[in-house]
Amino acid sequence: MSDERDEQLEDGGEVRLVVPAVPEYLRLVRLTAAGLASRMGFTFDEVEDLRIAVDELCFLLLGHGEGDVSRTMELRYSAGRDSIAIEGHTELTDAPPEPSELSLQILGALVDEHEVDGYGSKVRFRLLKRRETI
Repeated sequence: MSDERDEQLEDGGEVRLVVPAVPEYLRLVRLTAAGLASRMGFTFDEVEDLRIAVDELCFLLLGHGEGDVSRTMELRYSAGRDSIAIEGHTELTDAPPEPSELSLQILGALVDEHEVDGYGSKVRFRLLKRRETI
């Protein structure tokens, strides 16, 4: 039974997570990304890259304040055969955030694709991390 679940996870499995939009819950967001990537066979370095990238993007969604427990941040982790896509969104409290030049450089070095944008009353991000093939 476990092998069947692992196969489903590697090819189109999905995990959804909803947490309060406060920094204290980012550990859970990072752990979920790391656990999924580890289970899919990503290397230690690839898992760490993913953890750092999702943390960077979630901090961007939270803004510069301490967060707001009445607001939630929703994340969707989608597993492909050799990649993980993570999408996150929350309600806008201000203008859509703009990643700093340093954040863009960090993200560019850690993941294969990333984007942040505002739409309507929400702000969202998406990232894609491919597993290296040997």
